[in-house]
Amino acid sequence: MPEVSPNTLAILRLLRDRHNVLISGPPGTGKSRLLNEVARAFERTAPSGPVHVPGAKISIPKTPPIAGELKGVLPSPEKTSRKIFRTVFHQNSKYRDFVTGLVPVVESKATGGGTTFRIVAGTLYRASEHARSKEGASLLIIDEINRGPAVQVFGGSIVAIESDKRLSPNGSPQLETMYFEIAAPDTGDLVEYALPHHLYILAAMNQADTSVEPLDVAFLRRWMPFRLDPSLAVLREYFQLPVENVGALPDASSSANDVYETAVRAWSAVNGRIRLGRGPEFQIGHGVLMARGTAATSVDDALEDAAESWRLIRTHIDEVFFGDVRGIAAVLNVGGIGLHPYKLEDSTFADEPRLELVGPEIVPAQGVFALLRAVAG
Repeated sequence: MPEVSPNTLAILRLLRDRHNVLISGPPGTGKSRLLNEVARAFERTAPSGPVHVPGAKISIPKTPPIAGELKGVLPSPEKTSRKIFRTVFHQNSKYRDFVTGLVPVVESKATGGGTTFRIVAGTLYRASEHARSKEGASLLIIDEINRGPAVQVFGGSIVAIESDKRLSPNGSPQLETMYFEIAAPDTGDLVEYALPHHLYILAAMNQADTSVEPLDVAFLRRWMPFRLDPSLAVLREYFQLPVENVGALPDASSSANDVYETAVRAWSAVNGRIRLGRGPEFQIGHGVLMARGTAATSVDDALEDAAESWRLIRTHIDEVFFGDVRGIAAVLNVGGIGLHPYKLEDSTFADEPRLELVGPEIVPAQGVFALLRAVAG
């Protein structure tokens, strides 16, 4: 079994105690990877079948024990039927897709045509029903939660998702249990429904991306936050660079390490300027420099790697500072040093003064080192 990461263990603990966890962070900080790691760990169970435990009061227990890093942190460790449910929110996400609701069914011409309706079971409902089963435990993963109308999609269930508003671990109602009304998929009747204890919800978002509407405070306070930030330490470990390098950058790239040291410092400088100009949530994560999977060993391969990464970084800068030529120039450190591939030039349009950022649209591998060095300053 692969080692469970510290972030995965931390999120499992939060899920165990709070039931709802919301991961946030800029793009490229590893949110999607972490969702998958948590999912794999949640599904992990002890060896199948009963095992002998020497010295135990019951020599062959019904449920095998959880061992290793997950011992003590795995939510609902006694449950053996563990299942992952996934969904992604977007502009067209609806309550009926997530909880329950009516959808039209168009009949074929062979059966006379026409339209009927049926009640569908949404992702939250199906995850809840599995968690209600005798040996069931469910992890519902919602990616891009703030790219859809989240409050509308949750609907009445928003009052019932908090850990102290659930049913008890044995499925019985508690004094604090909150009910909400749904259309039962099997009968169509309106019934009161409560969420089970063994349902866990893990969501992820980039705070800078809000396609429909921002998440309100009442919704956010029902989630335990977990933030991922761009990490210089991760990049230095990945590229096997010194933990701290405050020396001057080389004038030319004589090794792959020279290229990666310059790329890492340029990335760090770009994020520092983005934080000042737009805010920390608009930074770009360390993953943008790690797309290759492994660090190159030759200078030529490292330059190709850096050139590809730079295209993504530049696209991100242009999007964050869309329409702000001075802002883009500041992030690129144009004017910071004498030799820079980009220049700010005064121009006119319709007899009005304009600023234009002049420079290469696509930076080739052989020119990327000089650019990164100029951006890093």
